[in-house]
This record gives sequence, structure tokens and C-alpha cells, in this order.
Amino acid sequence: MGPVHVPRHIVRYQGGQFTATVDEVVTESPLTIRVNGEEFATLVCTPDHLEELVIGFLASEGVLRDPADLTALAIEERSGMAEVEIARVDALLLNLHAKRYVTSCCGKGRQSFVFYTDKRVVQPVQSRDLHLTADACFRLMEGLSESAYVFRQTGGVHNAALCDPNGLLLTRMDIGRHNALDKIYGHCLQHGLSRAGTCLAFSGRLSSEVLLKVAKIGCEAVLTKSAPTELALQLADELGITVVGFIRSDTLNVYTHATRIEGSDLDGQDPAYGADSHQQTT
Repeated sequence: MGPVHVPRHIVRYQGGQFTATVDEVVTESPLTIRVNGEEFATLVCTPDHLEELVIGFLASEGVLRDPADLTALAIEERSGMAEVEIARVDALLLNLHAKRYVTSCCGKGRQSFVFYTDKRVVQPVQSRDLHLTADACFRLMEGLSESAYVFRQTGGVHNAALCDPNGLLLTRMDIGRHNALDKIYGHCLQHGLSRAGTCLAFSGRLSSEVLLKVAKIGCEAVLTKSAPTELALQLADELGITVVGFIRSDTLNVYTHATRIEGSDLDGQDPAYGADSHQQTT
């Protein structure tokens, strides 16, 4: 499906004058997924790790409940088609999602938590195996930034990493932030990787959609340099997920389930705790 970024001749204004130069621009490609011969969805994505993307997307949508049910997967790069055969599929679910179009624009075209698949797939995170220090949060976000080579070249992708307290375990990028998370999920399912005691480091805003992806993957926490939305925090409260946002320089905000972040569980000790927890100067 082509390279993930390409050179393009541009005119840049800098230092009071225009000059001709070459810039790297990220690419995007449509990938249509057919399940058992029927068109299911078209994703607009960065054309790499496509098998992981398909598996992670179908699992997060509830179509693929068990990796053992995946009997065939073929990516036809020339036509932009993914042909998938799954042994057991909920016919009602396929009807609800028939020919749904998912764009790379964050939050556009995504059904909300009240819809069938999210209620069917999302379960509260029960484990408490993850314990992070503030220093670990800074170190993991720095590692994510250092790994984001396509972003440094193009400025046009989101980055995500599966982590444990010792460092980054797996990184993926895509023009769609949800696609980057699906690629991580797909890799975990392909290789049987446990998500116990792990968190996700993420480059973008933490919306409800992203929070639900984190829950579906099964991570205990999500770290981001950006802001969460109120709906995302409500879902994180309900689903047992720790949210740490605005991780920049030497500051961070712990929004939910603070017991996983060493020293941050001040609830009950300070009557002002939480009163301004959603305020941040950027």
C-alpha cells in the first residue's frame, strides 16, 4: 500500500523570506475489511502493521472474541482489501456495523459507549498489579517521544506504546490515534502477550473513544502528555483505569484511581483534593 511518508516540494517562510525546500508528508490509505465475504468497515490508516490493525480493530469491535477463531487473514495491498475468515461471528453485530465508515479524524464516525459492541466488549479492569512512580511516568513519556521517528519527520501521526514500569514494550504509530491502539492490541493477540501490570503511553488527547480502547486492550493505566475529556474520566472511574495527563517536564496530573501512582493517593487527606483536578494551564 506504499510508504508511510513521502517527500514533497514546498515553499517555506522562515526568517523573513520564502525558500523552496522538501518536506516529508505522512501518507494515508483506505483499507476495507471483509469478514466472511461481507464488507464490514473501511479504515483510513497509515499503511504499516496492517494485520495487527485488522485483528486489533475486529477484537475491539467484538467481532473477534477469541484469536483462535481467526481462520484466515489476507491483506491485498494493491486493492486495499483485508479478507478475514472468522469461525464464530455474532450475526446481529455484523448487521449493526454493516458498511460503517471509520475515518482517521479523531472522534468522527465512532459510535458511543451506549452502543451494542462497546457494552458487549468493555469490562472493568480488576487487576492492581501496576505500580508507577512519578519518575516512571516521565521516563515512559520520554521514551515514547524518542521512539516517534515518523512524527519527527512528518508531524502527522499519533504514537502509542505498551509499557511496564521498566520501559516501553511495544510502539506503534498511525494517522488515526485509535488505529495506533488497535495495532498494539492486534500484536498482543497475535503473539499471546499478557497485558497484566501494563499501561499505555499515548501522544494525543484522551477522549472517551481512546479510553474505551485502553479498557478493551486490558491495560490498567493510560499516560498522556495531553488532556483528558470529562467523559473519558467518567468512564475511567467506572472501568477502574488510572488516567495520568499533562505529563510535561516535571509536572503531571493524576485524574483517576490514584492508588497505582506512588504517593499520589491523597483522597481523604486533603479536602481540596479533586476540587480543581481538571484544571491545567497549558
